[in-house]
Amino acid sequence: MKHKKIAELLDREAIRDCLYRYCRGIDRADEAALRSAYWPNARDNHGAYCGSAAGFINFALNIFKAGPRNIHQITNILIEFNNRKEAAVESYFVALQRAPDGAGRISQVLIGGRYCDLFSKRGGDWRIAKRTVVYDLVDEQTLAAASETEQFGARQPIGASYPDDPVYALGKTALVQEAQSEA
Repeated sequence: MKHKKIAELLDREAIRDCLYRYCRGIDRADEAALRSAYWPNARDNHGAYCGSAAGFINFALNIFKAGPRNIHQITNILIEFNNRKEAAVESYFVALQRAPDGAGRISQVLIGGRYCDLFSKRGGDWRIAKRTVVYDLVDEQTLAAASETEQFGARQPIGASYPDDPVYALGKTALVQEAQSEA
């Protein structure tokens, strides 16, 4: 019984980690992180896009590689295991997104909703097999007239897309320090 509970806790943590990789992937335009959140044959219904997860990733990267700012936050993660290899997962999200509109102007929207995911476990790894995004809030916002340099001022560094965001240097720094301490 105790081992079963520990295994379930590890599975829950793996699912949460996958959700967080998705957020990093979408916010940093990190293709590898996004792909690692989905199974290759996964499906995604994001409203504006419905089809294969691979198609959604290409769709999203084409929008977000342009450098706009995105912040996805996930809360209230409810995981219900159907069996040891499948779980229904509902995660509330709030996303602030900036992206070019049809005319190429940057627009900003605050979106709230839920990711309704079917996760499957294959070879010990949990990933999204099917996603439906349910929208509960959409708020079109007006962008500040000031440039990013003026807005952020001394608040540096500013977040960036993969591989330029400071978070990607953390792993490299840790690996270099580890190698140096072993030498």
